Amino acid sequence: MAAGEESNRQAGRGPLAGIRVVELAGIGPAPFCAMLLADLGADVVRVDRPTSAGEQDDLLNRGKRSISVDLKHERGPAAVLGLVEQADVLLEGFRPGVAERLGIGPETCWEVNPALVYGRMTGWGQDGPLSSSSGHDIDYIALSGMLHSIGRAGGPPQVPVNLLGDFGGGAMYLAVGILAAVLESRGSGRGQVVDASIVDGSAHLGTMLFGMLSTGGWRTERGTNLLDTGAPFYDVYATADGEHMAVGALEPQFYEELLERLGLTGALPDRDDPANWPELRNRFTEAFAARTRQEWTEIFADSDACVTPVLSMTEAAEHPHVHARGSLGEYNGTLQPAAAPRFSHTPNPAPGPVPRSGADGDSVLREWRVAGAEGLLESGAVRPNRKDA
Repeated sequence: MAAGEESNRQAGRGPLAGIRVVELAGIGPAPFCAMLLADLGADVVRVDRPTSAGEQDDLLNRGKRSISVDLKHERGPAAVLGLVEQADVLLEGFRPGVAERLGIGPETCWEVNPALVYGRMTGWGQDGPLSSSSGHDIDYIALSGMLHSIGRAGGPPQVPVNLLGDFGGGAMYLAVGILAAVLESRGSGRGQVVDASIVDGSAHLGTMLFGMLSTGGWRTERGTNLLDTGAPFYDVYATADGEHMAVGALEPQFYEELLERLGLTGALPDRDDPANWPELRNRFTEAFAARTRQEWTEIFADSDACVTPVLSMTEAAEHPHVHARGSLGEYNGTLQPAAAPRFSHTPNPAPGPVPRSGADGDSVLREWRVAGAEGLLESGAVRPNRKDA
């Protein structure tokens, strides 16, 4: 990364500078959504529980500030509502009805701030037969039809860690919904609830596949289609050293370059006939197994064959392209992704540190000008800063 670009990023405030977000502490997709907003410059205050003591190491909390509020204290809900009065957004990831029982549901919040956007992150959604049931990422993508689509022919569905559900179908949809609702509220003066369900979002991510299914371009038998390892020219192959190369030579011209660099110059069966895919896969498997990953990386360097080494997370940080872009880097002593996407006029700040739980109570109450701040601290509803604890 050029020195000027790095300096520009460090000095940036981000396109969401001036937006205030209250995050009710949770796990997974809601914290990631709040982190994304913080990465884009929003002032995100995480409302932690008093029991969340000590140094935190969850990168999903980077760039936020933390205030410790006892919601069971008689003045606890008032402390949150004091923040809400000054905020643009509140987001939470509780089961339906929990926030209302705590006294900080949407209707109560709108009494002090009618323009507030209230973001709700759940797996099943705010209504429906399963809305109050437990679940995790794997359950949500199973019910949306997406998990069934991932895996090799003849094998079981393969779990794509929790990227497809929690973060792709969940957090990213909540973030888009929040930003859309903030834009709308600027004109109408009215806030609204953003109901982000991982079932909804992960199904929506599959729109292209549903379209292909409706026209006969996709089969429900996994591992038999163009993009699910069914096609031998869109798959991963083991190398001589036990590593892997990723092949995505979909277009004919890229495919021709793939064959040339693999040294497969003789007659090969027509790739457009799926009946020939097993034979082609065998040929590719034999070819890739003859050399190491590094050797193949060098062979395919500067080519349009769409072939790349499969890197671990730590290896990815050292790749010349990733390094030049600054996509991964060490911030605050930890290897982590940089903020994304990037903006030409309002560059993002560098990822901020992870706060200790409750470390920013005094400063947040003061800077946000929360009414009755001193009384909230004195009563114990808001716990004092733990920087010196």
